[in-house]
Amino acid sequence: MNWIFDGKDTPTSGGAAITWHDHRFFDITHNGVVFHGEIMQDKSENHELSIKINHRVFQVKRKGELDEIIASLGFDKPKVRKLKELVAPMPGRVTNIHIVLGQTINPGDAILSLEAMKMENVLKAEGIGVVSAVNVQQGDVVDKGMVLVSFE
Repeated sequence: MNWIFDGKDTPTSGGAAITWHDHRFFDITHNGVVFHGEIMQDKSENHELSIKINHRVFQVKRKGELDEIIASLGFDKPKVRKLKELVAPMPGRVTNIHIVLGQTINPGDAILSLEAMKMENVLKAEGIGVVSAVNVQQGDVVDKGMVLVSFE
C-alpha cells in the first residue's frame, strides 16, 4: 500500500508499531525508539490525517485505487480560470495599483485597491493571466462594471 506523506509518495515499510492511548494520542515505536503522536485533524472520509509527531506536523493521505484512476484522467489537478478582464464590482476610487504591464498574475494576487463607502477593498485575481492593459490610474473614480484591467 502507498501513502502520501507530506506530499510525497511513500511505500509502506515494516518494523513500526503503533500503541493508541485514546482516539487522539498514540506512540510509534520504530527500531526501539518511541515517537509521541497526536491526531490534529481527521478527514477520514478523504483518507487524510494531519498528525503531530514529536512537535512536527505532517499531512498524511492513503492512496487508493480511485485516486490512481482520478490522477490518470487528470482530474486531480485544480481547474484554473484564464482571466480576460477585471471589472469594477462597485463604484469607487482607485487608491492603489499593485500590478504592471506584462506581469503574470496568479490566483489570489492583489491587482488593485478600490475605495468604496470609506472602505478600501483589495481586488484579487480569481485566475491566471498576463496584464495587457491597465485602464485606470491611481485616484480615478470608476463606475460599477467598468473594465479596470485587461489580460492576455
